[in-house]
Amino acid sequence: MSETSSERPSLPDRLATDPDSPFYDADILAMNVGVRFKGEDKTNVDEYCVSEGWVKLAVGKTLDRRGKQLTVKLQGPVEPYFRDEG
Repeated sequence: MSETSSERPSLPDRLATDPDSPFYDADILAMNVGVRFKGEDKTNVDEYCVSEGWVKLAVGKTLDRRGKQLTVKLQGPVEPYFRDEG
């Protein structure tokens, strides 16, 4: 079990789920990344930044004029982690 944790890279300071973003990393996202914001596990995080202390959360199913989901930016402590499978 310790081999799987040593094979995982460290989580980046900033990560986005949008493929058009410069902070998108498909390899990291494929490892099932979770985000705790203010102590609560969030499932609708679109982007996060640990050093600046914010997350962008998807708001409903509403789309902007470019077809991207609307997001709201919230300030607070951010803790990304790898979810354990199984």
